[in-house]
Amino acid sequence: MATSWIDLVGYVRVRYEIFQQTNGTLRFHLPTSGDRTQRVAVHHIESDGTEWILIESAIARADDVDLKQLLELAGRSVIGGVVVVDGVALLRHATTLADLALTQFDQPFRLVVERADALEHELTGADQF
Repeated sequence: MATSWIDLVGYVRVRYEIFQQTNGTLRFHLPTSGDRTQRVAVHHIESDGTEWILIESAIARADDVDLKQLLELAGRSVIGGVVVVDGVALLRHATTLADLALTQFDQPFRLVVERADALEHELTGADQF
């Protein structure tokens, strides 16, 4: 059975503390390792009649890191890709809702969040995002 955006919102609401929600976006912080946390967003996108979710997590301000090094490090990930939006480097991954069972959400979600946090830590040593 295909997952709907409403199903996913309910699933995330029960598990995480959402600090911002719109019709198509959930934003929340997630504890990672040690005292670190990671900001994450899940967006609902419709394209050509297909519903998608886009998971993204901030890494660093693009001007504060060596972008070539970031791309090389991100290339080692099995999931996601790096983009820069409004001056912030993000790790992103997208999947269709039709192909996603709620129980399958956590694996790509965790991989994006943990990898973005590791990249932030490796490149900046900080925990800004």
